[in-house]
Amino acid sequence: MSQNAESALEVVVVPRTHDLGDQFIVRRALPSRQRRMVGPFVFLDQMGPHVFSAGQGLDVRPHPHIGLATVTYLLDGEIMHRDSLGTVQAIRPGAVNWMNAGSGIVHSERTAPQQRQAGSSLFGLQCWVALPRELEESAPGFSHTPASELPVIEGEGATARVIAGQFFGQSSPAPASSPLFYVDLQLQRGARLAMPAQYTEQALYIVDGALDLGRDGSFGAGQLLVLKPGATLTLAAGGAAGARVMLLGGEPMDGPRYLAWNFVSSSRERIEQAKTDWKAQAFPSVPGETEFIPLPDLPDASATPVDYP
Repeated sequence: MSQNAESALEVVVVPRTHDLGDQFIVRRALPSRQRRMVGPFVFLDQMGPHVFSAGQGLDVRPHPHIGLATVTYLLDGEIMHRDSLGTVQAIRPGAVNWMNAGSGIVHSERTAPQQRQAGSSLFGLQCWVALPRELEESAPGFSHTPASELPVIEGEGATARVIAGQFFGQSSPAPASSPLFYVDLQLQRGARLAMPAQYTEQALYIVDGALDLGRDGSFGAGQLLVLKPGATLTLAAGGAAGARVMLLGGEPMDGPRYLAWNFVSSSRERIEQAKTDWKAQAFPSVPGETEFIPLPDLPDASATPVDYP
């Protein structure tokens, strides 16, 4: 859905939905047909909100990544992260897990046994951030930043938590490797906030409530609004319950990116090598895990992976 010349919006993306079973819904805003990436963000999934019954939970078996960083942020619930570096880390609302895949890492994401016994809720987002070319083959790494260490800006009914990068004059300690921003913004009823054009590519993802953008209209939850370069606008809560919005974006990447399954790279050949390595189980394993997700049917080397941007 394109907007008119006077609009601050370049495109509005309505995410595709996937049922992972037991009515656990995932909404994929990036990549989409309308927009492949925003700044270095090549992937954006909303998980839930969902309530698992007793004995049930999230079970994302070990799987590999290259050439990107995963950014996991929860609004409700808990996920236990394990990776091939030996990391075991529970993530809870307001904290951020930043996993640098670099040359290759494997991880799993599960509901912990104690949470599973009684039943639990889960609501959150996972992003992938493409790495600059010079860091695509860097050593993998993992960083967990507690909620208490993320900068929070409050005032006039608005609360903004800077998850990653720099925005509103504040910088997150999460180890971002390129110019970007990722902010959790909560607006109370009647609150308004001016969003500056700090980066070339900027977008809003509405998590909850409704957002009033004045002449551009009102938008409900589950939509990604990509702004035109240089656009500034005022965000206002559009309903009685307020609104929760993720602000994200950054500077354009240093060249195109290709994506196949969980792999991102500036090189088609590197993606093909990663496929071969996963088939051969040549990636490092996750300590304590015996399961893994097999490589799905993907185009062969003669086909062209998805090109970003």
